[in-house]
Amino acid sequence: MSLALSPQVSAALAEWLAHLKALKGASRHTLAAYSHDVSGFLGFLAHHHGGPLALRDVLATPQTDLRAWMAFCRSEGLGSRSLARALSAVKGFTAWAAEREDLEATVILSARGPKYRRKLPRPLSIEGAEEMLEVAGQQSRGDWQQARDAAVVTLLYGCGLRISEALGLTGADHPLPPVLRITGKGGKTRLVPVLPQAAQAVADYVALLPHPPDPAGPLFRGARGGPLSPRIIQLAMEKARNQLGLPATATPHALRHSFATHLLSAGGDLRAIQELLGHASLSTTQAYTAVDAARLMEVYDKAHPRA
Repeated sequence: MSLALSPQVSAALAEWLAHLKALKGASRHTLAAYSHDVSGFLGFLAHHHGGPLALRDVLATPQTDLRAWMAFCRSEGLGSRSLARALSAVKGFTAWAAEREDLEATVILSARGPKYRRKLPRPLSIEGAEEMLEVAGQQSRGDWQQARDAAVVTLLYGCGLRISEALGLTGADHPLPPVLRITGKGGKTRLVPVLPQAAQAVADYVALLPHPPDPAGPLFRGARGGPLSPRIIQLAMEKARNQLGLPATATPHALRHSFATHLLSAGGDLRAIQELLGHASLSTTQAYTAVDAARLMEVYDKAHPRA
C-alpha cells in the first residue's frame, strides 16, 4: 500500500529520529516504534495522493486526510491505544518539522486521538511478592545462578527497577551503595535508596559468582559469563508463578508495579514515588492511586458486614 517517500520527507524523518536519539535519549525500541508509526502515516498520504508529497504538503495535511488515515488504521485492526500512540508520534514529527521549516501545521497538531481506557498496573499482593522473591531464586540450576536470580528479583521489588536497569548494573556498582544512581528511559537519571536486603542479596550472589567481577562488565552474568539475558529472569518468574498459583501478570515488571503500589498503600508520597520510579509525568504515577482505591473497595466489599 505504501509508496516511496520523497527524498526531502525521508531526510526529514531520518533527521528527526537522529534528533530524538541524540538530544532526547530515546531508546532503540522507541525509535523503531516512532519510525514505524510516522512512516506508515507518510506512506498512507503518498498512496492517498497518488505519489510522494513534499514536506510542506505533509505539514499542510487537511483534516479529511487525517481522518482518512485514522479510519484506515482502524480498518487494519489498530486499537485505540495503538492509534493514539501513532498519532502522538506523528504530532511529534510534525511539530519538529514545522518549527524547522517555519510553517504552520495546526490541523495535525490540534488533532485529538481516540479515547481509550488506560490499563491499570497489575501488582502482586504483599504476600505474593514475598513468595515470589523466595521461590523465583530456586528455579535455576546451580547455587550461584539461584543467588543471581534472587538478587535480580529483589532489586526489582525492593528498588522499583525496570529489568533493563537491574541488568544494566556493572561490577563497579558492587558492593551496592546506600543510594544507587540509575539511568532510565530517555537517559534520565534518578537516585534510588537500596534496602539492606537488596544489598545483601547482591553480595551473596557475588560471593558465589565463579567469574571475577569486572568493574567495566555486567554485574549479572549468564551461565557462560556474558551479560544475563532478561529472558532468564522471565522464565524463572514464570516457573515460580506456576508453582505458587499466581496469575500470568506476575512478571518482572509487576514487581516494579508492586513496589510502587505497596509504598503508596503504606502512606508514601506520590511525588516521591514518581521520583523513585523515574516517571517523567505525575499522571503516569497516579495510575497507582486507582489501583490502591480498587484494592480498598475490594477489601471493603469482602469485609463490610452489610456488603
